[in-house]
Amino acid sequence: MKENLRIRKFQESDEQSLVSLWNVCKLTVPWNSPYKDIKRKLCVQPELFLVGYVEDNLIASAMAGYDGHRGWINYFAVHPDFQNRGFGKQVMGYVENILRELGCPKINLQIREGNKKVLSYYQKLGFVQEKRISMSKRLDADQ
Repeated sequence: MKENLRIRKFQESDEQSLVSLWNVCKLTVPWNSPYKDIKRKLCVQPELFLVGYVEDNLIASAMAGYDGHRGWINYFAVHPDFQNRGFGKQVMGYVENILRELGCPKINLQIREGNKKVLSYYQKLGFVQEKRISMSKRLDADQ
């Protein structure tokens, strides 16, 4: 029996399950509070904050954005127990369609150095590695 993935906008009732997913997928880091990231995203383009469910299980997520120049994808995750079943491809396709409808010409995402498994996965989805240096600057001391 093929499992169906239901993709929808994030709802506040998803928060605990979502943070658990991100922890299992090793997307969280000590210097970024996932709860603060969720709160911030709900204030900016919340319609681009998506979760995926199989039955009653939150198994996937994507936090997308579009600034008029480039699209970005953050917190893209599929629970390890549900990987290699095409769910990630479905979520990415869903996000790409939304961004395309907004006029977005290109999507960027970042991968932590050394995460070769994820690098090859994104390459299979059509992403290419570009010669860029990613820089950042914290604007708030408390994340």
